[in-house]
Amino acid sequence: MIARWQWALKQLTKRLWFKASLFSLLGVVTALLAIMFKGVIPETLPARIGAEAVDKILGIIASSMLAVTTFSLSTMVAAYGAASSGVTPRATTLVMQDTTTQNALATFIGSFLFSLVGIIALSTGAYGAQGRVLLFAVTIAVVILIVYTLLRWIEHLSKLGRVGETIDRVEKATIDAIQHRVQWPCLGGSPYPAAGMPPESAQTVASDQTGYVQHIDVQALGRIARDHHALIYLDILPGGFAHVGMALAWIVSDTSNEPAPREVPNEEILGAVTIGTRRTFEHDPRFGLSVLSEIASRALSPAVNDPGTAIDVIGRGVRSLSYWGQPPSQQLDAEADCQRVYVHSLSVDDLFDDFFGPIARDGASLLEVGTRMTKALLSLVEINPLFKTAASRHAVRMLRYAEDALGLEEDKRQLRELAQPLLR
Repeated sequence: MIARWQWALKQLTKRLWFKASLFSLLGVVTALLAIMFKGVIPETLPARIGAEAVDKILGIIASSMLAVTTFSLSTMVAAYGAASSGVTPRATTLVMQDTTTQNALATFIGSFLFSLVGIIALSTGAYGAQGRVLLFAVTIAVVILIVYTLLRWIEHLSKLGRVGETIDRVEKATIDAIQHRVQWPCLGGSPYPAAGMPPESAQTVASDQTGYVQHIDVQALGRIARDHHALIYLDILPGGFAHVGMALAWIVSDTSNEPAPREVPNEEILGAVTIGTRRTFEHDPRFGLSVLSEIASRALSPAVNDPGTAIDVIGRGVRSLSYWGQPPSQQLDAEADCQRVYVHSLSVDDLFDDFFGPIARDGASLLEVGTRMTKALLSLVEINPLFKTAASRHAVRMLRYAEDALGLEEDKRQLRELAQPLLR
């Protein structure tokens, strides 16, 4: 697991303004560096390469990059709207974190500021003849970068905000979260005891906020437990909803160690749990599966009437869940400092409920959706026999929905025969 500051830094780097600010600062610094290093250029070189042309080039860059940036921003906003209305608003976050879009906008803004600062410095005579040569060389490099970025941006615009592209992003985020949880089943801590609730004498840590748990710093909790000679039982996971006064964790004194245990301030525990207004895809596989299911449900609504997309999403769900059924390449045990922290693991039933439940309900009247869902459940059982119980339960539920929604008895019989292996 990553520490809270690492997670917060990662979230910061995904923001559009971060890369735009970084490239803008780089553009300004690059333009000013030509003034500082103008002394290293021979005095005879300016006449040879015609550095006077830099004025016109910078003027073209300044005017064109402003127009390109404005166009790109409008296109980006339109893509966000398309992803929100055509797929689901929950997927907009992934579209906003698209690195190609962020790099393109950052390059355009940075190039605009570079040319603007260069024009201002040239008008003051700060560069001199030698500085113009260095500025000319840097300007040529910026032009090459702009051309390369424009070519990538044009290609990327053909996919940005499209339904298939957005679903690809949701699937990838879901698979990444599942693989992370497979590698860290208990987020780096120890498995929660089978007995369940800690003793009544345990100290309760209640939430002081209302929202969704976005990140849990298990490493920090491990250090707290070690320093205070205590055991910490977490009752929440990333993606869970917490409200003010809700028990997030219990603290039990570890009397087997010396010196005597010390009371753990609730503020230290709460400081290791990040609660926000919305769920995030990192470390929360259930959210990714829920978003995929929501995409399929929207496609099955009468307003959209696109069962093909729902069938496609079912296949993506099988691919995502198959990573849960495969043994990890390296399943890591609890870290040494985190063995005193006990964390719940995810259950297969919860994963199946998040994905298959809404699709079975909304696609009950369509034989093709029921058929694809039955085949998906059969495939998952073949991938991992541990899926059998959950798959059978959802097959029964799907057949109940179909009995009420399908009109032809022939269709019902066909679906029952296909699902028969799951009912044994």
